[in-house]
Amino acid sequence: MGIQSLGVGSGLALDDLVTQLIDAERTPKQTRLDEQEETLDATISAIGSLKSKVEEFQDTAEELKNDFNLNAREPQIDHPNSDLEEDDTGPFSAEASTSALEGDYQIAVTQLATGTEFTTQDNVFSASSDVLTNTETTVNFGFVNSSDSFSVTVTSGMTLQEYVNAINSNSNNFQSDGTTPLVTATLLDTGTVGPKLILRSSITGTGDELQIDGGGNADLANVASTNLGVGSTTLTQENATNAIAYIDGIQVTSASNEFENIIPNVSFEAFELSETTTDTDLVAENGGFQYSKLTIGNDKTGLENKIRDFIDAYNTLTDEISTLTRYGLSDLEEDGALAGDFMVRGLQSGLANLISDQVSGNTLGSLAQIGVTFDDDGKLEITAVDEFGSGSGEDKLSDALDDYFDEVANLFTDSSEGIGLRVYDFLYEYTTFGGLLSEREDALDDEKDLLADEREAFELRMLNFEQIQRDKYIALDRTVSSLNQTGAALLASLPQF
Repeated sequence: MGIQSLGVGSGLALDDLVTQLIDAERTPKQTRLDEQEETLDATISAIGSLKSKVEEFQDTAEELKNDFNLNAREPQIDHPNSDLEEDDTGPFSAEASTSALEGDYQIAVTQLATGTEFTTQDNVFSASSDVLTNTETTVNFGFVNSSDSFSVTVTSGMTLQEYVNAINSNSNNFQSDGTTPLVTATLLDTGTVGPKLILRSSITGTGDELQIDGGGNADLANVASTNLGVGSTTLTQENATNAIAYIDGIQVTSASNEFENIIPNVSFEAFELSETTTDTDLVAENGGFQYSKLTIGNDKTGLENKIRDFIDAYNTLTDEISTLTRYGLSDLEEDGALAGDFMVRGLQSGLANLISDQVSGNTLGSLAQIGVTFDDDGKLEITAVDEFGSGSGEDKLSDALDDYFDEVANLFTDSSEGIGLRVYDFLYEYTTFGGLLSEREDALDDEKDLLADEREAFELRMLNFEQIQRDKYIALDRTVSSLNQTGAALLASLPQF
């Protein structure tokens, strides 16, 4: 039988020797591959982290590159009643577009827009179970002006309560928004004059009356308003009305409770009537309703918050870049995963140049004029201290928002040189699909695949190397074993003295 384990035949530690030879061959190459993989993993992770922070800053820049995000107007309303609850809007609320002019307006709501309301007369019905008709009829609900409509089938033997349910549950009984019923039916049990049916329309505006077509069935005179064959309706009708408001003493109307562009680029929605007073002048002017003051001004707080968000996002990106590109201060401190990386240096310097650049044609010219500057660490700040006698950053920003609101916004939104626009476009080259950061990630992934192939080839070489070494030392072991056996035989054949 041949030798199965190294050293068994010779008695030498050949297995340990082969193991040492394999380790000597493997260790330097294994270490190199491990170090390469560790470096690649760290770089891939660093690029991913950098890309995330760049995208966050790009999102912030996007908020600053459009006029409609920055030139917002902020309506402020002072109602006469100072005891309003926090969630109470008062008689009306208002919105203004970016093109609304600054100004103050006195507004009073004196009438709300209503829809048509029909009510059955006293003692027409004795119970909600009263049968309307024994003839099946299609009742159509429509309006004088609006095209909205729906139909209800009144079956033979249908009761008053069933009629109410059929109206309210009708799948077509909705305005175009899909949520507001066109007609709401309510049944009240008075306890004295029998149940009363109330039909309310949500279509408002003078002249746009609800019409309930009884299909020529005279039995429905108590619940329909037109086309009843013999006789006429017994329903009591309250007509639809417009909303009425007074703006600086001038009466304005709306078919709904929303008043749009009566004040250019301003809309307000009425919710309730303004409070009344006995003031003689107001009684003569608008019936005694008190005015609320609507002020259309610039949304300085909103713009300031966006500027501060821009600063915070830039500084967060700067901190991330500093961490990823740092050099260790000693041999014991590791360098950042992207230390000395040319692409990151280009990203950082490019952003700094864009942010500090001038915007030609703008009265302010640059962010420095609104108090936004770089500190010694390359981060943006708005200083709270006047260091050079020209005012603190906080003072400059406050003054600029007060005196040059549109120019502050234009620093970011200018169609050709706006900082928000240029920063967004610059970062887009890094973050877009196929952009610089994506290409860098793809290249690193390719390197990782090549490294995996190299490691696989290395393992095959090591298996071959190990087999060669074992074959060689098995032959040696056998030779030494054979020599030992020959020597033992010769010794055994010698005479013993």
